[in-house]
Amino acid sequence: MRQALQALTDELRRLKNAGVKNVAVSAESVAALRHAMELHGCLADAGTGAASSASAEASPPIRPMAPPPKAYEPPVLRAPEPVVPKVATPALPAQPPPFSLPTGDKAARWAALREIVLNDPICRAQVRPGKKVVLGVGTLDAKIMFVGEAPGAEEEIQGEPFVGAAGQLLTKMIQAMGVKREEVYIGNIMNWRPQLPVAHGGEQVGNRPPTEAEMRYCLPYLRAQIEVVNPDLLVALGATAAQGLLGFGAFKTLGEVRGRWHEFSGKPLMVTYHPSYILRNQSNRSKRMIWEDLLKVMERAGLPISARQQGYFLDK
Repeated sequence: MRQALQALTDELRRLKNAGVKNVAVSAESVAALRHAMELHGCLADAGTGAASSASAEASPPIRPMAPPPKAYEPPVLRAPEPVVPKVATPALPAQPPPFSLPTGDKAARWAALREIVLNDPICRAQVRPGKKVVLGVGTLDAKIMFVGEAPGAEEEIQGEPFVGAAGQLLTKMIQAMGVKREEVYIGNIMNWRPQLPVAHGGEQVGNRPPTEAEMRYCLPYLRAQIEVVNPDLLVALGATAAQGLLGFGAFKTLGEVRGRWHEFSGKPLMVTYHPSYILRNQSNRSKRMIWEDLLKVMERAGLPISARQQGYFLDK
């Protein structure tokens, strides 16, 4: 046993002189060596014997062998994230060319305005093939005019504002006020759907808020609709529409301005949430916040308000 230890010590010294600092030894081999030393009474001698002393000084540390590496696993190949190019909004004139509406009744003036907007070269240039420029709809004798920000996917197909999911909810909100959709006027600041990049021949997915320049270009057409319809009051639907009507930078959060009366184009203006907010937040609390704004609209418009309407969406 001593000869084996001496041979091991000599080998370890040789490895150290050769520059080896670590020797990989399995845990099982270390345990077997320790057991053999204990059996032959060598464990105590290892601390005092010359060979053991030399081994302690000259030998590189014996460490358990590292576990074998795991079997090679090929990397998981994933499709690269699509690179969405930045939206290059077109350079627009500050406002459309000067226009005037003919004298006459509301229907004739609105028909003339419709022709001007639908044939505006800037508006037409912003819509993709098969899509439409959008103007407001409703009765020209409306007391209440609802104003959104811009058409979406369904709107640019049908050429009418608020016909998608949010528009269907707006119709229900109007009906809850005790009036029909046909008895109000509904429009947008924008006359086209703000574009996002699409693959060649593809369809746009999702919407983006219009830029300040885009809304400023279209605002004269909204003012003209207000002039023709001459409603008693306006309702801005959502933060983007409120920014367009109250002025960019007029507020930071919608909560600062919603539920209070403002003014636009000489008309009282109530700001509330966009119907899409309710599509994302189905709680009675969210519904009640919008409904309280609409109760103020009903009161100012002289609409009757029943006790049942007063209690809509109150938590039981």
